[in-house]
Amino acid sequence: MQHRQKKKMTSCLFSIVLIAFTLTASPVWANGKGNKCRALPTHAQLTQALKEALPVGAGGIGGVVTNGGLDLPMWATVVNERGEVCAVTFSGADSRAQWQASRQISAQKAYTANSLTVTQAPGVFSTALLFTPTQPGQFLWGLHQSNPVDPKVVYKGPTSRWGAPNDPMVGKIPGGVNTFGGGVSLWDTAGNVIGGLGNSGDTSCADHNIALRVRDNLVAMGIGLGNNPALTGPYSDNIIYDIVGGVSASGFGHPACPGGDEEAVNTAITSIIHPAHDAFPF
Repeated sequence: MQHRQKKKMTSCLFSIVLIAFTLTASPVWANGKGNKCRALPTHAQLTQALKEALPVGAGGIGGVVTNGGLDLPMWATVVNERGEVCAVTFSGADSRAQWQASRQISAQKAYTANSLTVTQAPGVFSTALLFTPTQPGQFLWGLHQSNPVDPKVVYKGPTSRWGAPNDPMVGKIPGGVNTFGGGVSLWDTAGNVIGGLGNSGDTSCADHNIALRVRDNLVAMGIGLGNNPALTGPYSDNIIYDIVGGVSASGFGHPACPGGDEEAVNTAITSIIHPAHDAFPF
């Protein structure tokens, strides 16, 4: 009798502990709208914003004709102000319709744009603006080695959940520094940094254009601003094409990419006309 009572008490205690663990382990990240992601898009909103930024052939649903690159399906990741992943998604028919490596790269871009942006001017860095400063001999050379990607986060399984609302990266910090186009910061209506957005799956120039479109689509949904209003406008972190003979006039230039229309598409989005620069060599 005493043995049965002890066993019953043990069973009840185990049940209570299990329930308590389940409650405390319930993700504050649920649907990207938990406490740590409350100002950022849900998985569904990010997916919609991404698809509206892409041509139909790339999984798009909007009226976009081209992104100025290869028009391939894309990955998108959003991190919060601490660099913790809030949502990961893709535009193709399934998670294998995009370049596999681009899931990790999109997270790296989001983390980079957020981690190198502050509210005070001139504190806005898109990943596109890091290309020239991180070349040998420039003032940020070596930055790409300073914050390695955490492989236990970005390659964590099960892979069947990659790009789903419960992607294994959600709630984790991917780390990494990316130094080409596709990562931009996100702001709230007061001009404070609330996170970063990363896009990957096309050329780096097209990735940047897509990131701008996705961010604009999120703004249209009422999620944040396009940029910090204290700075020089909604596209103060825009890509700069000004590399001539291997030298960037601004010191923040990005090379041209294959595709041929990336500059025209960027100008159509931002109304910014770029200076003369070297064309992509083939």
